[in-house]
Amino acid sequence: MADEKETPEVPDPDAGATDEVTDAAASVTPEGADLEVDDDEVLTVDDILNAANAEVQDPSDEHLADLKRITAEYANYRKRTEANRELERERAVGAAVAVLLPVLDDLDRAEKHGDLEGDAPFATIAAKLRGSVEKLGLTAFGEVGEAFDPQRHEAIFQQPSDDVEIDTIADVVETGYTLGGTLLRAAKVVVKTPQ
Repeated sequence: MADEKETPEVPDPDAGATDEVTDAAASVTPEGADLEVDDDEVLTVDDILNAANAEVQDPSDEHLADLKRITAEYANYRKRTEANRELERERAVGAAVAVLLPVLDDLDRAEKHGDLEGDAPFATIAAKLRGSVEKLGLTAFGEVGEAFDPQRHEAIFQQPSDDVEIDTIADVVETGYTLGGTLLRAAKVVVKTPQ
């Protein structure tokens, strides 16, 4: 029988799993601590997976609070992004329209001199240009007889007058423009002041 070779024993993979968990638990406990581990109290992989599945099916209050917080953060992010997008759009349109303000000033001067009367081609082009910038949200302001507002008007000259009780616009030298809620240019005006 000495001739017979001994076959090496192949360890059973399931048999050593609980021993490894017990050894791992023993290595984590501090020295000198008595810890008795029963085979019934040892956590297995199935126990951990079952606990995770149970938590997914019945989420805890902590997870619900986290979910609510993340949902609120995302809603705030969307609002900020939308507000910034609208602001950037208004700035881009404002930059494009600001280049056209001198052209609109020339059209106002031509209109004051009577060059835009009737159905002349130049009058048609002026009307189309003004209509186009109004579609973009450009609004003109500064009318004769309007109350003077230092936030929107720039006084280039003051005339004392008995006719008015508050500062009033007597003449508009250069029309002011707003785009949405943004002031592109203040109106340059002559102001009548009470004596």
